[in-house]
Amino acid sequence: MAERFLTQIKSRRTCYSVERKSPISEARILEIARDIIKHTPSSFNCQSTRFIILLRDEHAGYGTVLLYEDLDVIRGYQVRFPRFKRHLPDFSEHNNAMQAFNLWTALQLEGFGCNLQHVNPIVDQRIVSEWNVSPDWSLKAQLVFGSPTGEPNHQKTFTPTEDRIFVHDMDGEMAKSSGAQ
Repeated sequence: MAERFLTQIKSRRTCYSVERKSPISEARILEIARDIIKHTPSSFNCQSTRFIILLRDEHAGYGTVLLYEDLDVIRGYQVRFPRFKRHLPDFSEHNNAMQAFNLWTALQLEGFGCNLQHVNPIVDQRIVSEWNVSPDWSLKAQLVFGSPTGEPNHQKTFTPTEDRIFVHDMDGEMAKSSGAQ
């Protein structure tokens, strides 16, 4: 079962060359976004991620999803869980990253080319004023999508997994993992 999921992870790549066309309806884009934001887990089930979806003329590709974290929600959880107060902002970053990954992968499966941008705080003030975004939302990323006009580069270099995964055995010994890369 996991192989189908792993196949999608292995094939997902950044695609910068996109055009203002969509292989699916806007209703389907919104359905995917709703499913992702609803079903992607978040620490303490805080559900602090917010999407703003800009379509067609609002962006250079077919669309962009602005991924935010609602700082009011995070502050509320800091009050409710003071033991984790200093960690909750980091946890929300993790939540947002999972949302971005899931959304990117789902849109690619529908035929979009996508790229994830992290250019804030350069665009934050323009976005807040132009689309009336709450100042308590913190922009984390922008997922740009559109119909791909070329193939993404599938060549990628990898650090050996043996240098990145360490396994502790039942005797408490740690060893580098072995296996195919």
